[in-house]
Amino acid sequence: MSASISKPAFWVQGDWNGFFGLFTNVLLNVIVLTGLCLGVVHIPGSVVFGRVLPALGIALPLGNLFYAYLAYQLAKKSGRKDVTAMPYGPSVPHMFLVVFVIMLPTYLKTKDPIAAWDAGLAWAFIIGVIVTLGAFIGPTVRKYTPRAAMLGALAGISIAFISMRPAFLFFLTPWLGFFSFGIILISWLSQVRLPFGIPGGLAAVVIGTIAAWAGEFLGLDNILDPSAVGAAFSSFGLHLPVPSGHFLTGLQGIGPLLVTAIPLGIYNFTEGMNNVESASAAGDSYDLRKILLADGIGAMIGSVLGSPFPPAVYIGHPGWKAVGGRIGYSLATGVVISAVCFLGITALLLAVVPLVAILPILLYIGLVIGAQAFEATPPRHAPAVILALLPNIANWCQNQIDGALGAAGTNAAAVGYDKLAGNGVIYRGMELFGGGATLAGLILGAIAVFIIDREFDKAAIYAGIGAVLAFFGFINGTQLAIGNSAPVALGYAVLGLTCLAFTWGRLKQAAAQAPDPLELVTSEGFTE
Repeated sequence: MSASISKPAFWVQGDWNGFFGLFTNVLLNVIVLTGLCLGVVHIPGSVVFGRVLPALGIALPLGNLFYAYLAYQLAKKSGRKDVTAMPYGPSVPHMFLVVFVIMLPTYLKTKDPIAAWDAGLAWAFIIGVIVTLGAFIGPTVRKYTPRAAMLGALAGISIAFISMRPAFLFFLTPWLGFFSFGIILISWLSQVRLPFGIPGGLAAVVIGTIAAWAGEFLGLDNILDPSAVGAAFSSFGLHLPVPSGHFLTGLQGIGPLLVTAIPLGIYNFTEGMNNVESASAAGDSYDLRKILLADGIGAMIGSVLGSPFPPAVYIGHPGWKAVGGRIGYSLATGVVISAVCFLGITALLLAVVPLVAILPILLYIGLVIGAQAFEATPPRHAPAVILALLPNIANWCQNQIDGALGAAGTNAAAVGYDKLAGNGVIYRGMELFGGGATLAGLILGAIAVFIIDREFDKAAIYAGIGAVLAFFGFINGTQLAIGNSAPVALGYAVLGLTCLAFTWGRLKQAAAQAPDPLELVTSEGFTE
């Protein structure tokens, strides 16, 4: 039977690598969001393990199943055996945003964790609606946006928010961090086959866990708590999702939610668009509209069932493809994560598996995505890639400063922008540059690409779009409001006019250098 009509395989050997890598990635995020719910918002454990996680246990495998189906159809249509399904899981930036921007302020105001949960559910539902609507305009945006801009913005996310924190954390326990990281690099970057064909992701986690427990008993580090293992068994049991109207209760205060939900919904479909472009650069072209619809519907289903954490297409397709993941790895991840959520064993995994054994996988994904931005674009566009990634770096730096000031019981406004600037911290500029970071990076990267290619008219169009977005606070601002970043909007407008001036100058120069048509006719002897 020819390759073009043979049925694609749902599982190949490389899917083990992809599964253990993506599963540990998603599992880490599930563990983190569980801790945030319990420790920050103080949502009762009965709600976290009985409602939030089971809701995720439905929303996640639905997306993984759909992505596996899209990969199967693409493999069947193309006759290729190397098609890789898109990865899927809870959106990492939104995990922290819904907790610290929506649920925690609600909890502090009302002292009611259930009210905070309601607000988070409503916010997640609005995010889903916006992403669903974005599915119908995303393909057009993708069509007219340079690849360097999209991949550069994605590289900014991967470097700042995927790689940095894991790197910092594993350096706190360097002997174990480097051990697991070494296994990942040797297995996945150099593609050396491990003994007995053990997948690199599995080896890093299992061997790292064994080494951590050995170190615990030898007194090397205190990174594990044996008593927590016994306590974790109390969360065991079958917890099935139950639809409720809690998200409707949260929607009663929809006004404040829209301030963050609208730009973050735009962020979601912008990031989704970038991830689809990343997959296309790696050889797998998916229908962006279908991908975004899965994200939006997943967020809405999750919120109705009880999860305030919107799922999304993940960064990392090229990385999973490079380690051999194909169709089955994504689907298997959704199924196993679903079982983890339904059975309430997240706490046990958190107690048994050391975080430092998982973190190198996230660092690896950040490395691959950052590298792809340069490898899949023309070398001349490298400055545009860097410009596109910088807003996310600025946003990450601002978050670090805010965290440090918050730990000291103050904030940037109380300290004073001038005093911070006097100590080398240009906080206000950082805040503006990093506002709406992903969308801002896309706009700046596109402008740079078109200027590099001397398509000044297109650069002017994107500068004009940037001016409008900044004026209303979607990018380079602190909140949605008319005139929120009027000075930045003016700057984009000036840049656009400058590009138009060069467009007009080039057209005038071209017209002046063009030969006179009448002279051409005369010289060729066609005059009457």
